[in-house]
Amino acid sequence: MALLVVGSVAYDSVETPYDRVEDALGGSATFFSAAASFFTPVHLVAVVGSDFQTAQVDFLRERGVDFSGLTIEEGKTFRWKGRYLENMVDRETIETQLNVFQDFNPILPASFCDDATVFLANIGPELQYHVVRQMHRPQFIAMDTMNYWIQGAPQELRRTLATVDALLINDSEVRELSGETSLLKGVKKIQTMGPKTLVVKKGENGAMLFHESDLFVCPAFPVDRVFDPTGAGDTFAGGFMGTISMKNDFSVATLRQAMVFATALASFAVEGFGVDRLRTLQKAAINQRVQRLYEMTHFELESLS
Repeated sequence: MALLVVGSVAYDSVETPYDRVEDALGGSATFFSAAASFFTPVHLVAVVGSDFQTAQVDFLRERGVDFSGLTIEEGKTFRWKGRYLENMVDRETIETQLNVFQDFNPILPASFCDDATVFLANIGPELQYHVVRQMHRPQFIAMDTMNYWIQGAPQELRRTLATVDALLINDSEVRELSGETSLLKGVKKIQTMGPKTLVVKKGENGAMLFHESDLFVCPAFPVDRVFDPTGAGDTFAGGFMGTISMKNDFSVATLRQAMVFATALASFAVEGFGVDRLRTLQKAAINQRVQRLYEMTHFELESLS
């Protein structure tokens, strides 16, 4: 079944200690679709400017991404420019140009409203809620958010949280949203706000899955060199939701598998600028890293006598 994603399609200019790139194809919906399209057809809703080169997403069309929800407005496409520090984790934003994205009003094509699985990428919570209200009978809705919305639109965020099944968030955002210093207490508090499933992203330290009372931890896949961390979280989300949509199952077992595929996809995303590595990626390589993750984490259980 098709998976709906609503987010951004953008151009990113990225500088690292090793290299730099100008106007690389990026945006939350782009990275998400590049990952999710390995598993399931994707319906994408976003807005770009008249300067956008549509041929750049032909590889996604070939992988089953439906762009009939992509609106082209007169003006410039959303652009972000940033610089990563030596540790390739911390970054500083040099410039953000919202351009046509500033007035983004996601209106879903009629055929998209019947999608069973939905991902609300990092857009304003009022827009995320607007998307939810357009859906007919979604079976599983997941969302992303960030500190900006936690601080600037807390009421709108709470309203949206009450409508979703899962939240993808990092550990510092858990503490800020919940007001708890303990991660576990923070997760439990957020679960009372609506989402029973939380995926807590911890960067190079992996990710944690909380589903009701179940806990699963997946380490990050080690890579030789990180070229560009931009979009790794959105790629992770695409792998996670793509797996769920492909299986059309929301059990703990599927959620755990989704975590592993998501981790594998994210490890590829950082190996090139923008979506370059995901553009040429093959399923065989994904399967190999999933197998390696299994081998890295599997052990024979033996108790002390």
